[in-house]
Amino acid sequence: MYYVSTRNKGDRRTASEAIEKGLAVDGGLMTPEVLPKLSHNALDTMRDMSYQQRAVYVMNAYLDDFTSSELTAYAAKAYGGGKFDVKEVAPVRQVDSNTYCLELWHGPTCAFKDMALQMLPHLLTASLKKNQETKTVCILVATSGDTGKAALEGFRDVDKTRILVFYPKDGVSAIQELQMNTQEGENVGVCSVVGNFDDAQTGVKKLFSDASLRELLENMGFFLSSANSINWGRVLPQIVYYISAYCDLMREEKIQKGDPVNVCVPTGNFGNILAAYYAKEMGVPIKKLICASNSNNVLTDFLKTGIYDRNRTFYNTMSPSMDILISSNLERMLFALSGHDDAQVREYMAQLNETGRYEVSKSIKDQLGKLFASGYCDDAQTQKVIGAMWKGHHYLIDPHTAVAFDVLDQYRKESGDTTPAIVVSTASPFKFCDNVLGALGVSHVVEGTGALDQLSKLTGISAPAPLAGLKEKRVRFHQSVTKEHMKEQVLEMLL
Repeated sequence: MYYVSTRNKGDRRTASEAIEKGLAVDGGLMTPEVLPKLSHNALDTMRDMSYQQRAVYVMNAYLDDFTSSELTAYAAKAYGGGKFDVKEVAPVRQVDSNTYCLELWHGPTCAFKDMALQMLPHLLTASLKKNQETKTVCILVATSGDTGKAALEGFRDVDKTRILVFYPKDGVSAIQELQMNTQEGENVGVCSVVGNFDDAQTGVKKLFSDASLRELLENMGFFLSSANSINWGRVLPQIVYYISAYCDLMREEKIQKGDPVNVCVPTGNFGNILAAYYAKEMGVPIKKLICASNSNNVLTDFLKTGIYDRNRTFYNTMSPSMDILISSNLERMLFALSGHDDAQVREYMAQLNETGRYEVSKSIKDQLGKLFASGYCDDAQTQKVIGAMWKGHHYLIDPHTAVAFDVLDQYRKESGDTTPAIVVSTASPFKFCDNVLGALGVSHVVEGTGALDQLSKLTGISAPAPLAGLKEKRVRFHQSVTKEHMKEQVLEMLL
């Protein structure tokens, strides 16, 4: 199988080449030429498999330059060895008669990014060997909160790698910031950027397209790659958990094979719901993809109107991982729905870069309407949902998951659709103690890591071990730069 750039389908790469480079030279995203389809018996075959076995089964269809034995070894290392605090890795919890919650935060950094970023280092380092790359890879990451820590943990002390994470100053939760700035490892770096996530993400993309920087790094024995979801090696492992969730519901006899389900995903950068779209295209009977946004509702507006417009007020919300106005992975969806029309995608991206907006064709808009529903939820409603879920179901959720539950409720009321739904839960509530405690009626929240104990005492639920352990960690990183000086920070780390 070959991968092509969304902006130039003549740029064809093997899977290992696509994963190694992360981003195409022209700024496009490497995407499969053809999506593999699940065989008629695939869901039955995977029904009684472990999560690790399902990961190998699904990824094998996309990675034909990797062997099954290689992928089996990677899956065992990524999802085994006690890295996840539950055997199921990504368990599905029943909330009510036709609502289920896919919990993706049982890994080492307590967020859904672990599902991909425990796998990516194995895929990337193997790709370097397959391509006989002798230089050290410098991985640049922009994070809205969770990707940064998950990438740092995944690549910590991995041979022939350096990793530098940029996050928006004052744009992540206190626990998220502490997780990153206490990261251990000899090959890691962390730096805040004055501005919001879009500033950090745009800055990283500019570094990738900086020819002089590429040449300078090459002379120093380095090359750039990405651990953001612009890298196909990030998106692919995310497809697995949607297929796995459907198989779990089959195994538990909540559904029969072929029964439709809806999926509701809280997303800002579009990668998480894009993976659900790919699972649907492969053959999982997903009826509706429900895109849930917070007050930064650029995706909601786009899916309803076909107009993408980032020229709007940016809000710092209590669901910071969705505080995004430039949704990078949407480009892969445009490529798919345009019939791989790279010229059309190039034009949309050029308009976005020049004017901050674009409007898709009627054909793409019509397809989006059939595939997606969308809605958004502000902070006040988010807190109400957290409180209601705890009171009504004794189920503790974080703000991002609360946004998804509220948007699902909106969709059901508007459409009357009672199809069983899977809500994607993207982070542990203990990563957002202040807002969760506030939602549960606490007026005085203890500062710092003391809030973990406060939430645990109130709910009777233990804080995840990786978060509880933050109390003993030393803060290692204090750097902060403007977006214009990110290049200097990269060079400082490597010198």
